Amino acid sequence: MGIEQDVQQTKFKNEHQKASINLLYTVSCLTNRHHQVLKTFGLTGPQFNIMRILRGQHPKATTVNDLIDRMIDKASNASRIVEKLRAKKLVERSVCANDRRAVDVSITDLGLELLKKIDVIEHEFFFGSKTLTEEEAQLLNSLLDKGRASITQL
Repeated sequence: MGIEQDVQQTKFKNEHQKASINLLYTVSCLTNRHHQVLKTFGLTGPQFNIMRILRGQHPKATTVNDLIDRMIDKASNASRIVEKLRAKKLVERSVCANDRRAVDVSITDLGLELLKKIDVIEHEFFFGSKTLTEEEAQLLNSLLDKGRASITQL
């Protein structure tokens, strides 16, 4: 089904507007799918994002400010998310050795185990994993990077 049918609109100002609407609609679909899958593990998208960042840093800790810089959703409240993950025993917080005003965050063994479980089914929410070839996904990544550059220059 095309975007025209999905949003019940047949006319667009131009292909750029159509692409923007198509991208926003697709992001919404992908976000909803992520939400469904992650909910079964008791996580939100931003919590999963932080845990993936921490796994990439493991065994080193990272600061909350570094998490903020690296998060997909820059509007998320990283401190609050870290606290919720800490309450679930998925991450640990400690005073940063280099800067006592900063907080270091690291993933726990329990957090790593949860991510291993999600890894098994993660393909269920990879965009286009059943419909795009590797080459098509590579082209899409290139086009998205190019398109995003026009937005960040505003």
